[in-house]
Amino acid sequence: MLTVPAVVGSPLVTLMSIPSPADGVWNLGPLPIRGYALSIILGIVLAIWIGERRWVARGGTAGEVSDLAIWAVPFGLVGGRLYHVITDWQLYFGEGRNPVTALYVWRGGLGVWGAIALGAVGLCIGARLKGIKLLPLVDALAPGVLVAQAVGRWGNWFNQELYGRPTDLPWGLEIDVAHRPSQYLDQATYHPAFLYECLWNLAAFALIIWLDRRFRLGHGQVAALYVMLYTLGRGWIENLRIDDVQMDDVMGLRLNVWTSIVLFVLAAAWFIWSAVRHPGREDVVRTREPDGSPAGSEHSTGPTA
Repeated sequence: MLTVPAVVGSPLVTLMSIPSPADGVWNLGPLPIRGYALSIILGIVLAIWIGERRWVARGGTAGEVSDLAIWAVPFGLVGGRLYHVITDWQLYFGEGRNPVTALYVWRGGLGVWGAIALGAVGLCIGARLKGIKLLPLVDALAPGVLVAQAVGRWGNWFNQELYGRPTDLPWGLEIDVAHRPSQYLDQATYHPAFLYECLWNLAAFALIIWLDRRFRLGHGQVAALYVMLYTLGRGWIENLRIDDVQMDDVMGLRLNVWTSIVLFVLAAAWFIWSAVRHPGREDVVRTREPDGSPAGSEHSTGPTA
């Protein structure tokens, strides 16, 4: 829905813009329902559903992805929060700050790289316990993670965060004065960086699904593509941001941009090495059968979801 911006007299007032929600919390009696949390939960559910379909198509057993989520999701949430608190420690431990607010996850603040890193640790633990090979598993799950990130970004919309520089484009995002950086209090509309990343992630998901169907990728190549495409988008979107998150640049670039560059290079190197060393898709997806016996039969895999 496009509306006339609420701030009149701003040099960036446009005929139309994207409104931000007046409130991201709805109270059902004593129970607060938060838009940020709903976005994260919906994203997780979609990632599990997509991952389950792709895992079964690769030769896995139905229900295994849901079981592994019991390990990966809690680890990922803790990792995401830790990454955010560590890289933006001044928001919680600086002068005049309350360290207890570092526990207020509902206010926003989940670093994607921490979530992926610790989520992968949880996934490794669960996969090892179930006798599942890790590379075909992450290839099955990676595209769904992009969808989860796309949906989860709408939590930033509810919290009026993750926006870019001021803009007078028709799709400029209205940000309330209380959520603007001090140097931009007189600006009404901003680049909707959360929306850019949402659309980028969905486009990357579609491309990876097509490439996987076309070339039957395996041996971690789908996961490498996920990292390459996500970091490619995250790099330019991050440079749009002017909110008070990681404003201390390193050699002229924000920390998340450097992280994206390093991870893109590593993922590209893995993709090339794996494609040369292991063309095609692996057939065996288990190290042992559910009864504990060594995996002795190959699972045929059909087209991926």
